[in-house]
This record gives sequence, structure tokens and C-alpha cells, in this order.
Amino acid sequence: MNGTMTKVDIIERVYERVGGLSKKDASDLVELVFDLMKVTLENGEKIKLSGFGNFLVRDKRARIGRNPQTNAE
Repeated sequence: MNGTMTKVDIIERVYERVGGLSKKDASDLVELVFDLMKVTLENGEKIKLSGFGNFLVRDKRARIGRNPQTNAE
């Protein structure tokens, strides 16, 4: 493994570890969890997954983007 886990990897792991699910069911389950997280964060709520991490949306001031090759704004 290359150190990066994608959504496809998560779906595959759920499929392997949860008996009785088809790959489609595993995909639907993972999509549902991500959708619920997205809606929760969009509503300004925080998400705390014990043993994993906390998620929240923060407002940050705008920054000027630059092209790293040319340093142009």
C-alpha cells in the first residue's frame, strides 16, 4: 500500500470485513456515512469520532494564490 487510502479502498475494506454485504451495499454504506458527515459539517455542527479525530469547518481569511513555477498571482 502506498500510504494513501482512497474511498475505493475504504469500500473494499468494508466489503471484506462486514459479512453479508455486496460491494454495492458496501459502497452505498460508505457514501451514506460521507454524505451524513458532509451535511453535518455544512450545518455548522462538529463531528467527533472517538479514537479517530474531530472535524469542523473553520472560516479562514482569503489568501492570494500563486503559481509556484512562475510566482505569478
